[in-house]
Amino acid sequence: MERLTDKVVIITGGARGMGESHVRKFVSEGAKVVFTDLNEEGGQALAAELGENVKFVKQDVTKAADWDHVVAETEKAFGPVNVLVNNAGISMSKSLFDMTEADYRKIVEINQVSVFLGIKATAPSMKKTGNGSIVNISSMNGLVGGAVGYTDTKFAVRGMTKAAALQLAPLGIRVNSVHPGVIETPMVTQGDAVDTIKEFSKHIPLQRLAQSEEVSNLVLFLASDESSYSTGSEFVIDGGLTAM
Repeated sequence: MERLTDKVVIITGGARGMGESHVRKFVSEGAKVVFTDLNEEGGQALAAELGENVKFVKQDVTKAADWDHVVAETEKAFGPVNVLVNNAGISMSKSLFDMTEADYRKIVEINQVSVFLGIKATAPSMKKTGNGSIVNISSMNGLVGGAVGYTDTKFAVRGMTKAAALQLAPLGIRVNSVHPGVIETPMVTQGDAVDTIKEFSKHIPLQRLAQSEEVSNLVLFLASDESSYSTGSEFVIDGGLTAM
């Protein structure tokens, strides 16, 4: 049996990369998926490929009005929301000394504020079902140090997950965070960083990068009723890096 049959799901940042992997996995498991992105061309193409149980909505995840629109479009197309995957996010490879206030605020808005807005916007819809699951994509850098800005926001997502889990538990809504390590996506495996990433992978205990589908399998578990007693927890998928 498909693991998400009749589940209505919203996934942000779903037009490419890890988000696209989540969209494909969820559709294959019977979900009705609304996914969002600023990449309208890529989003429309993916939705057309995947068929009638998928809808793309262009969204700026930092805008509350956009969130209200996404939830309204989801309920109109498929009904109340069962699952939210807060996947959208950015990184920025600037040092503390080079990062401007505008740079920092941009990371906070996209990586942190968007998660708050997503939880706030979807929780009333989930309340109608009495069986909701929110999966916040953090990072291994939500557990250990990394780049200024990115690390800060990913720690914040981890804390927000726990706070929201406690408040939403009486409504039957679970909230968990996922903490990936280095994922083999085109952004990572192309360009100037290829040799550096290959060398770095030798120092991962499992001695390889993760595949997007491996992360999607974990997100799927948390979205499904199989994880019905898990809430307020962090789930690490980093090949053992944070165990070192």
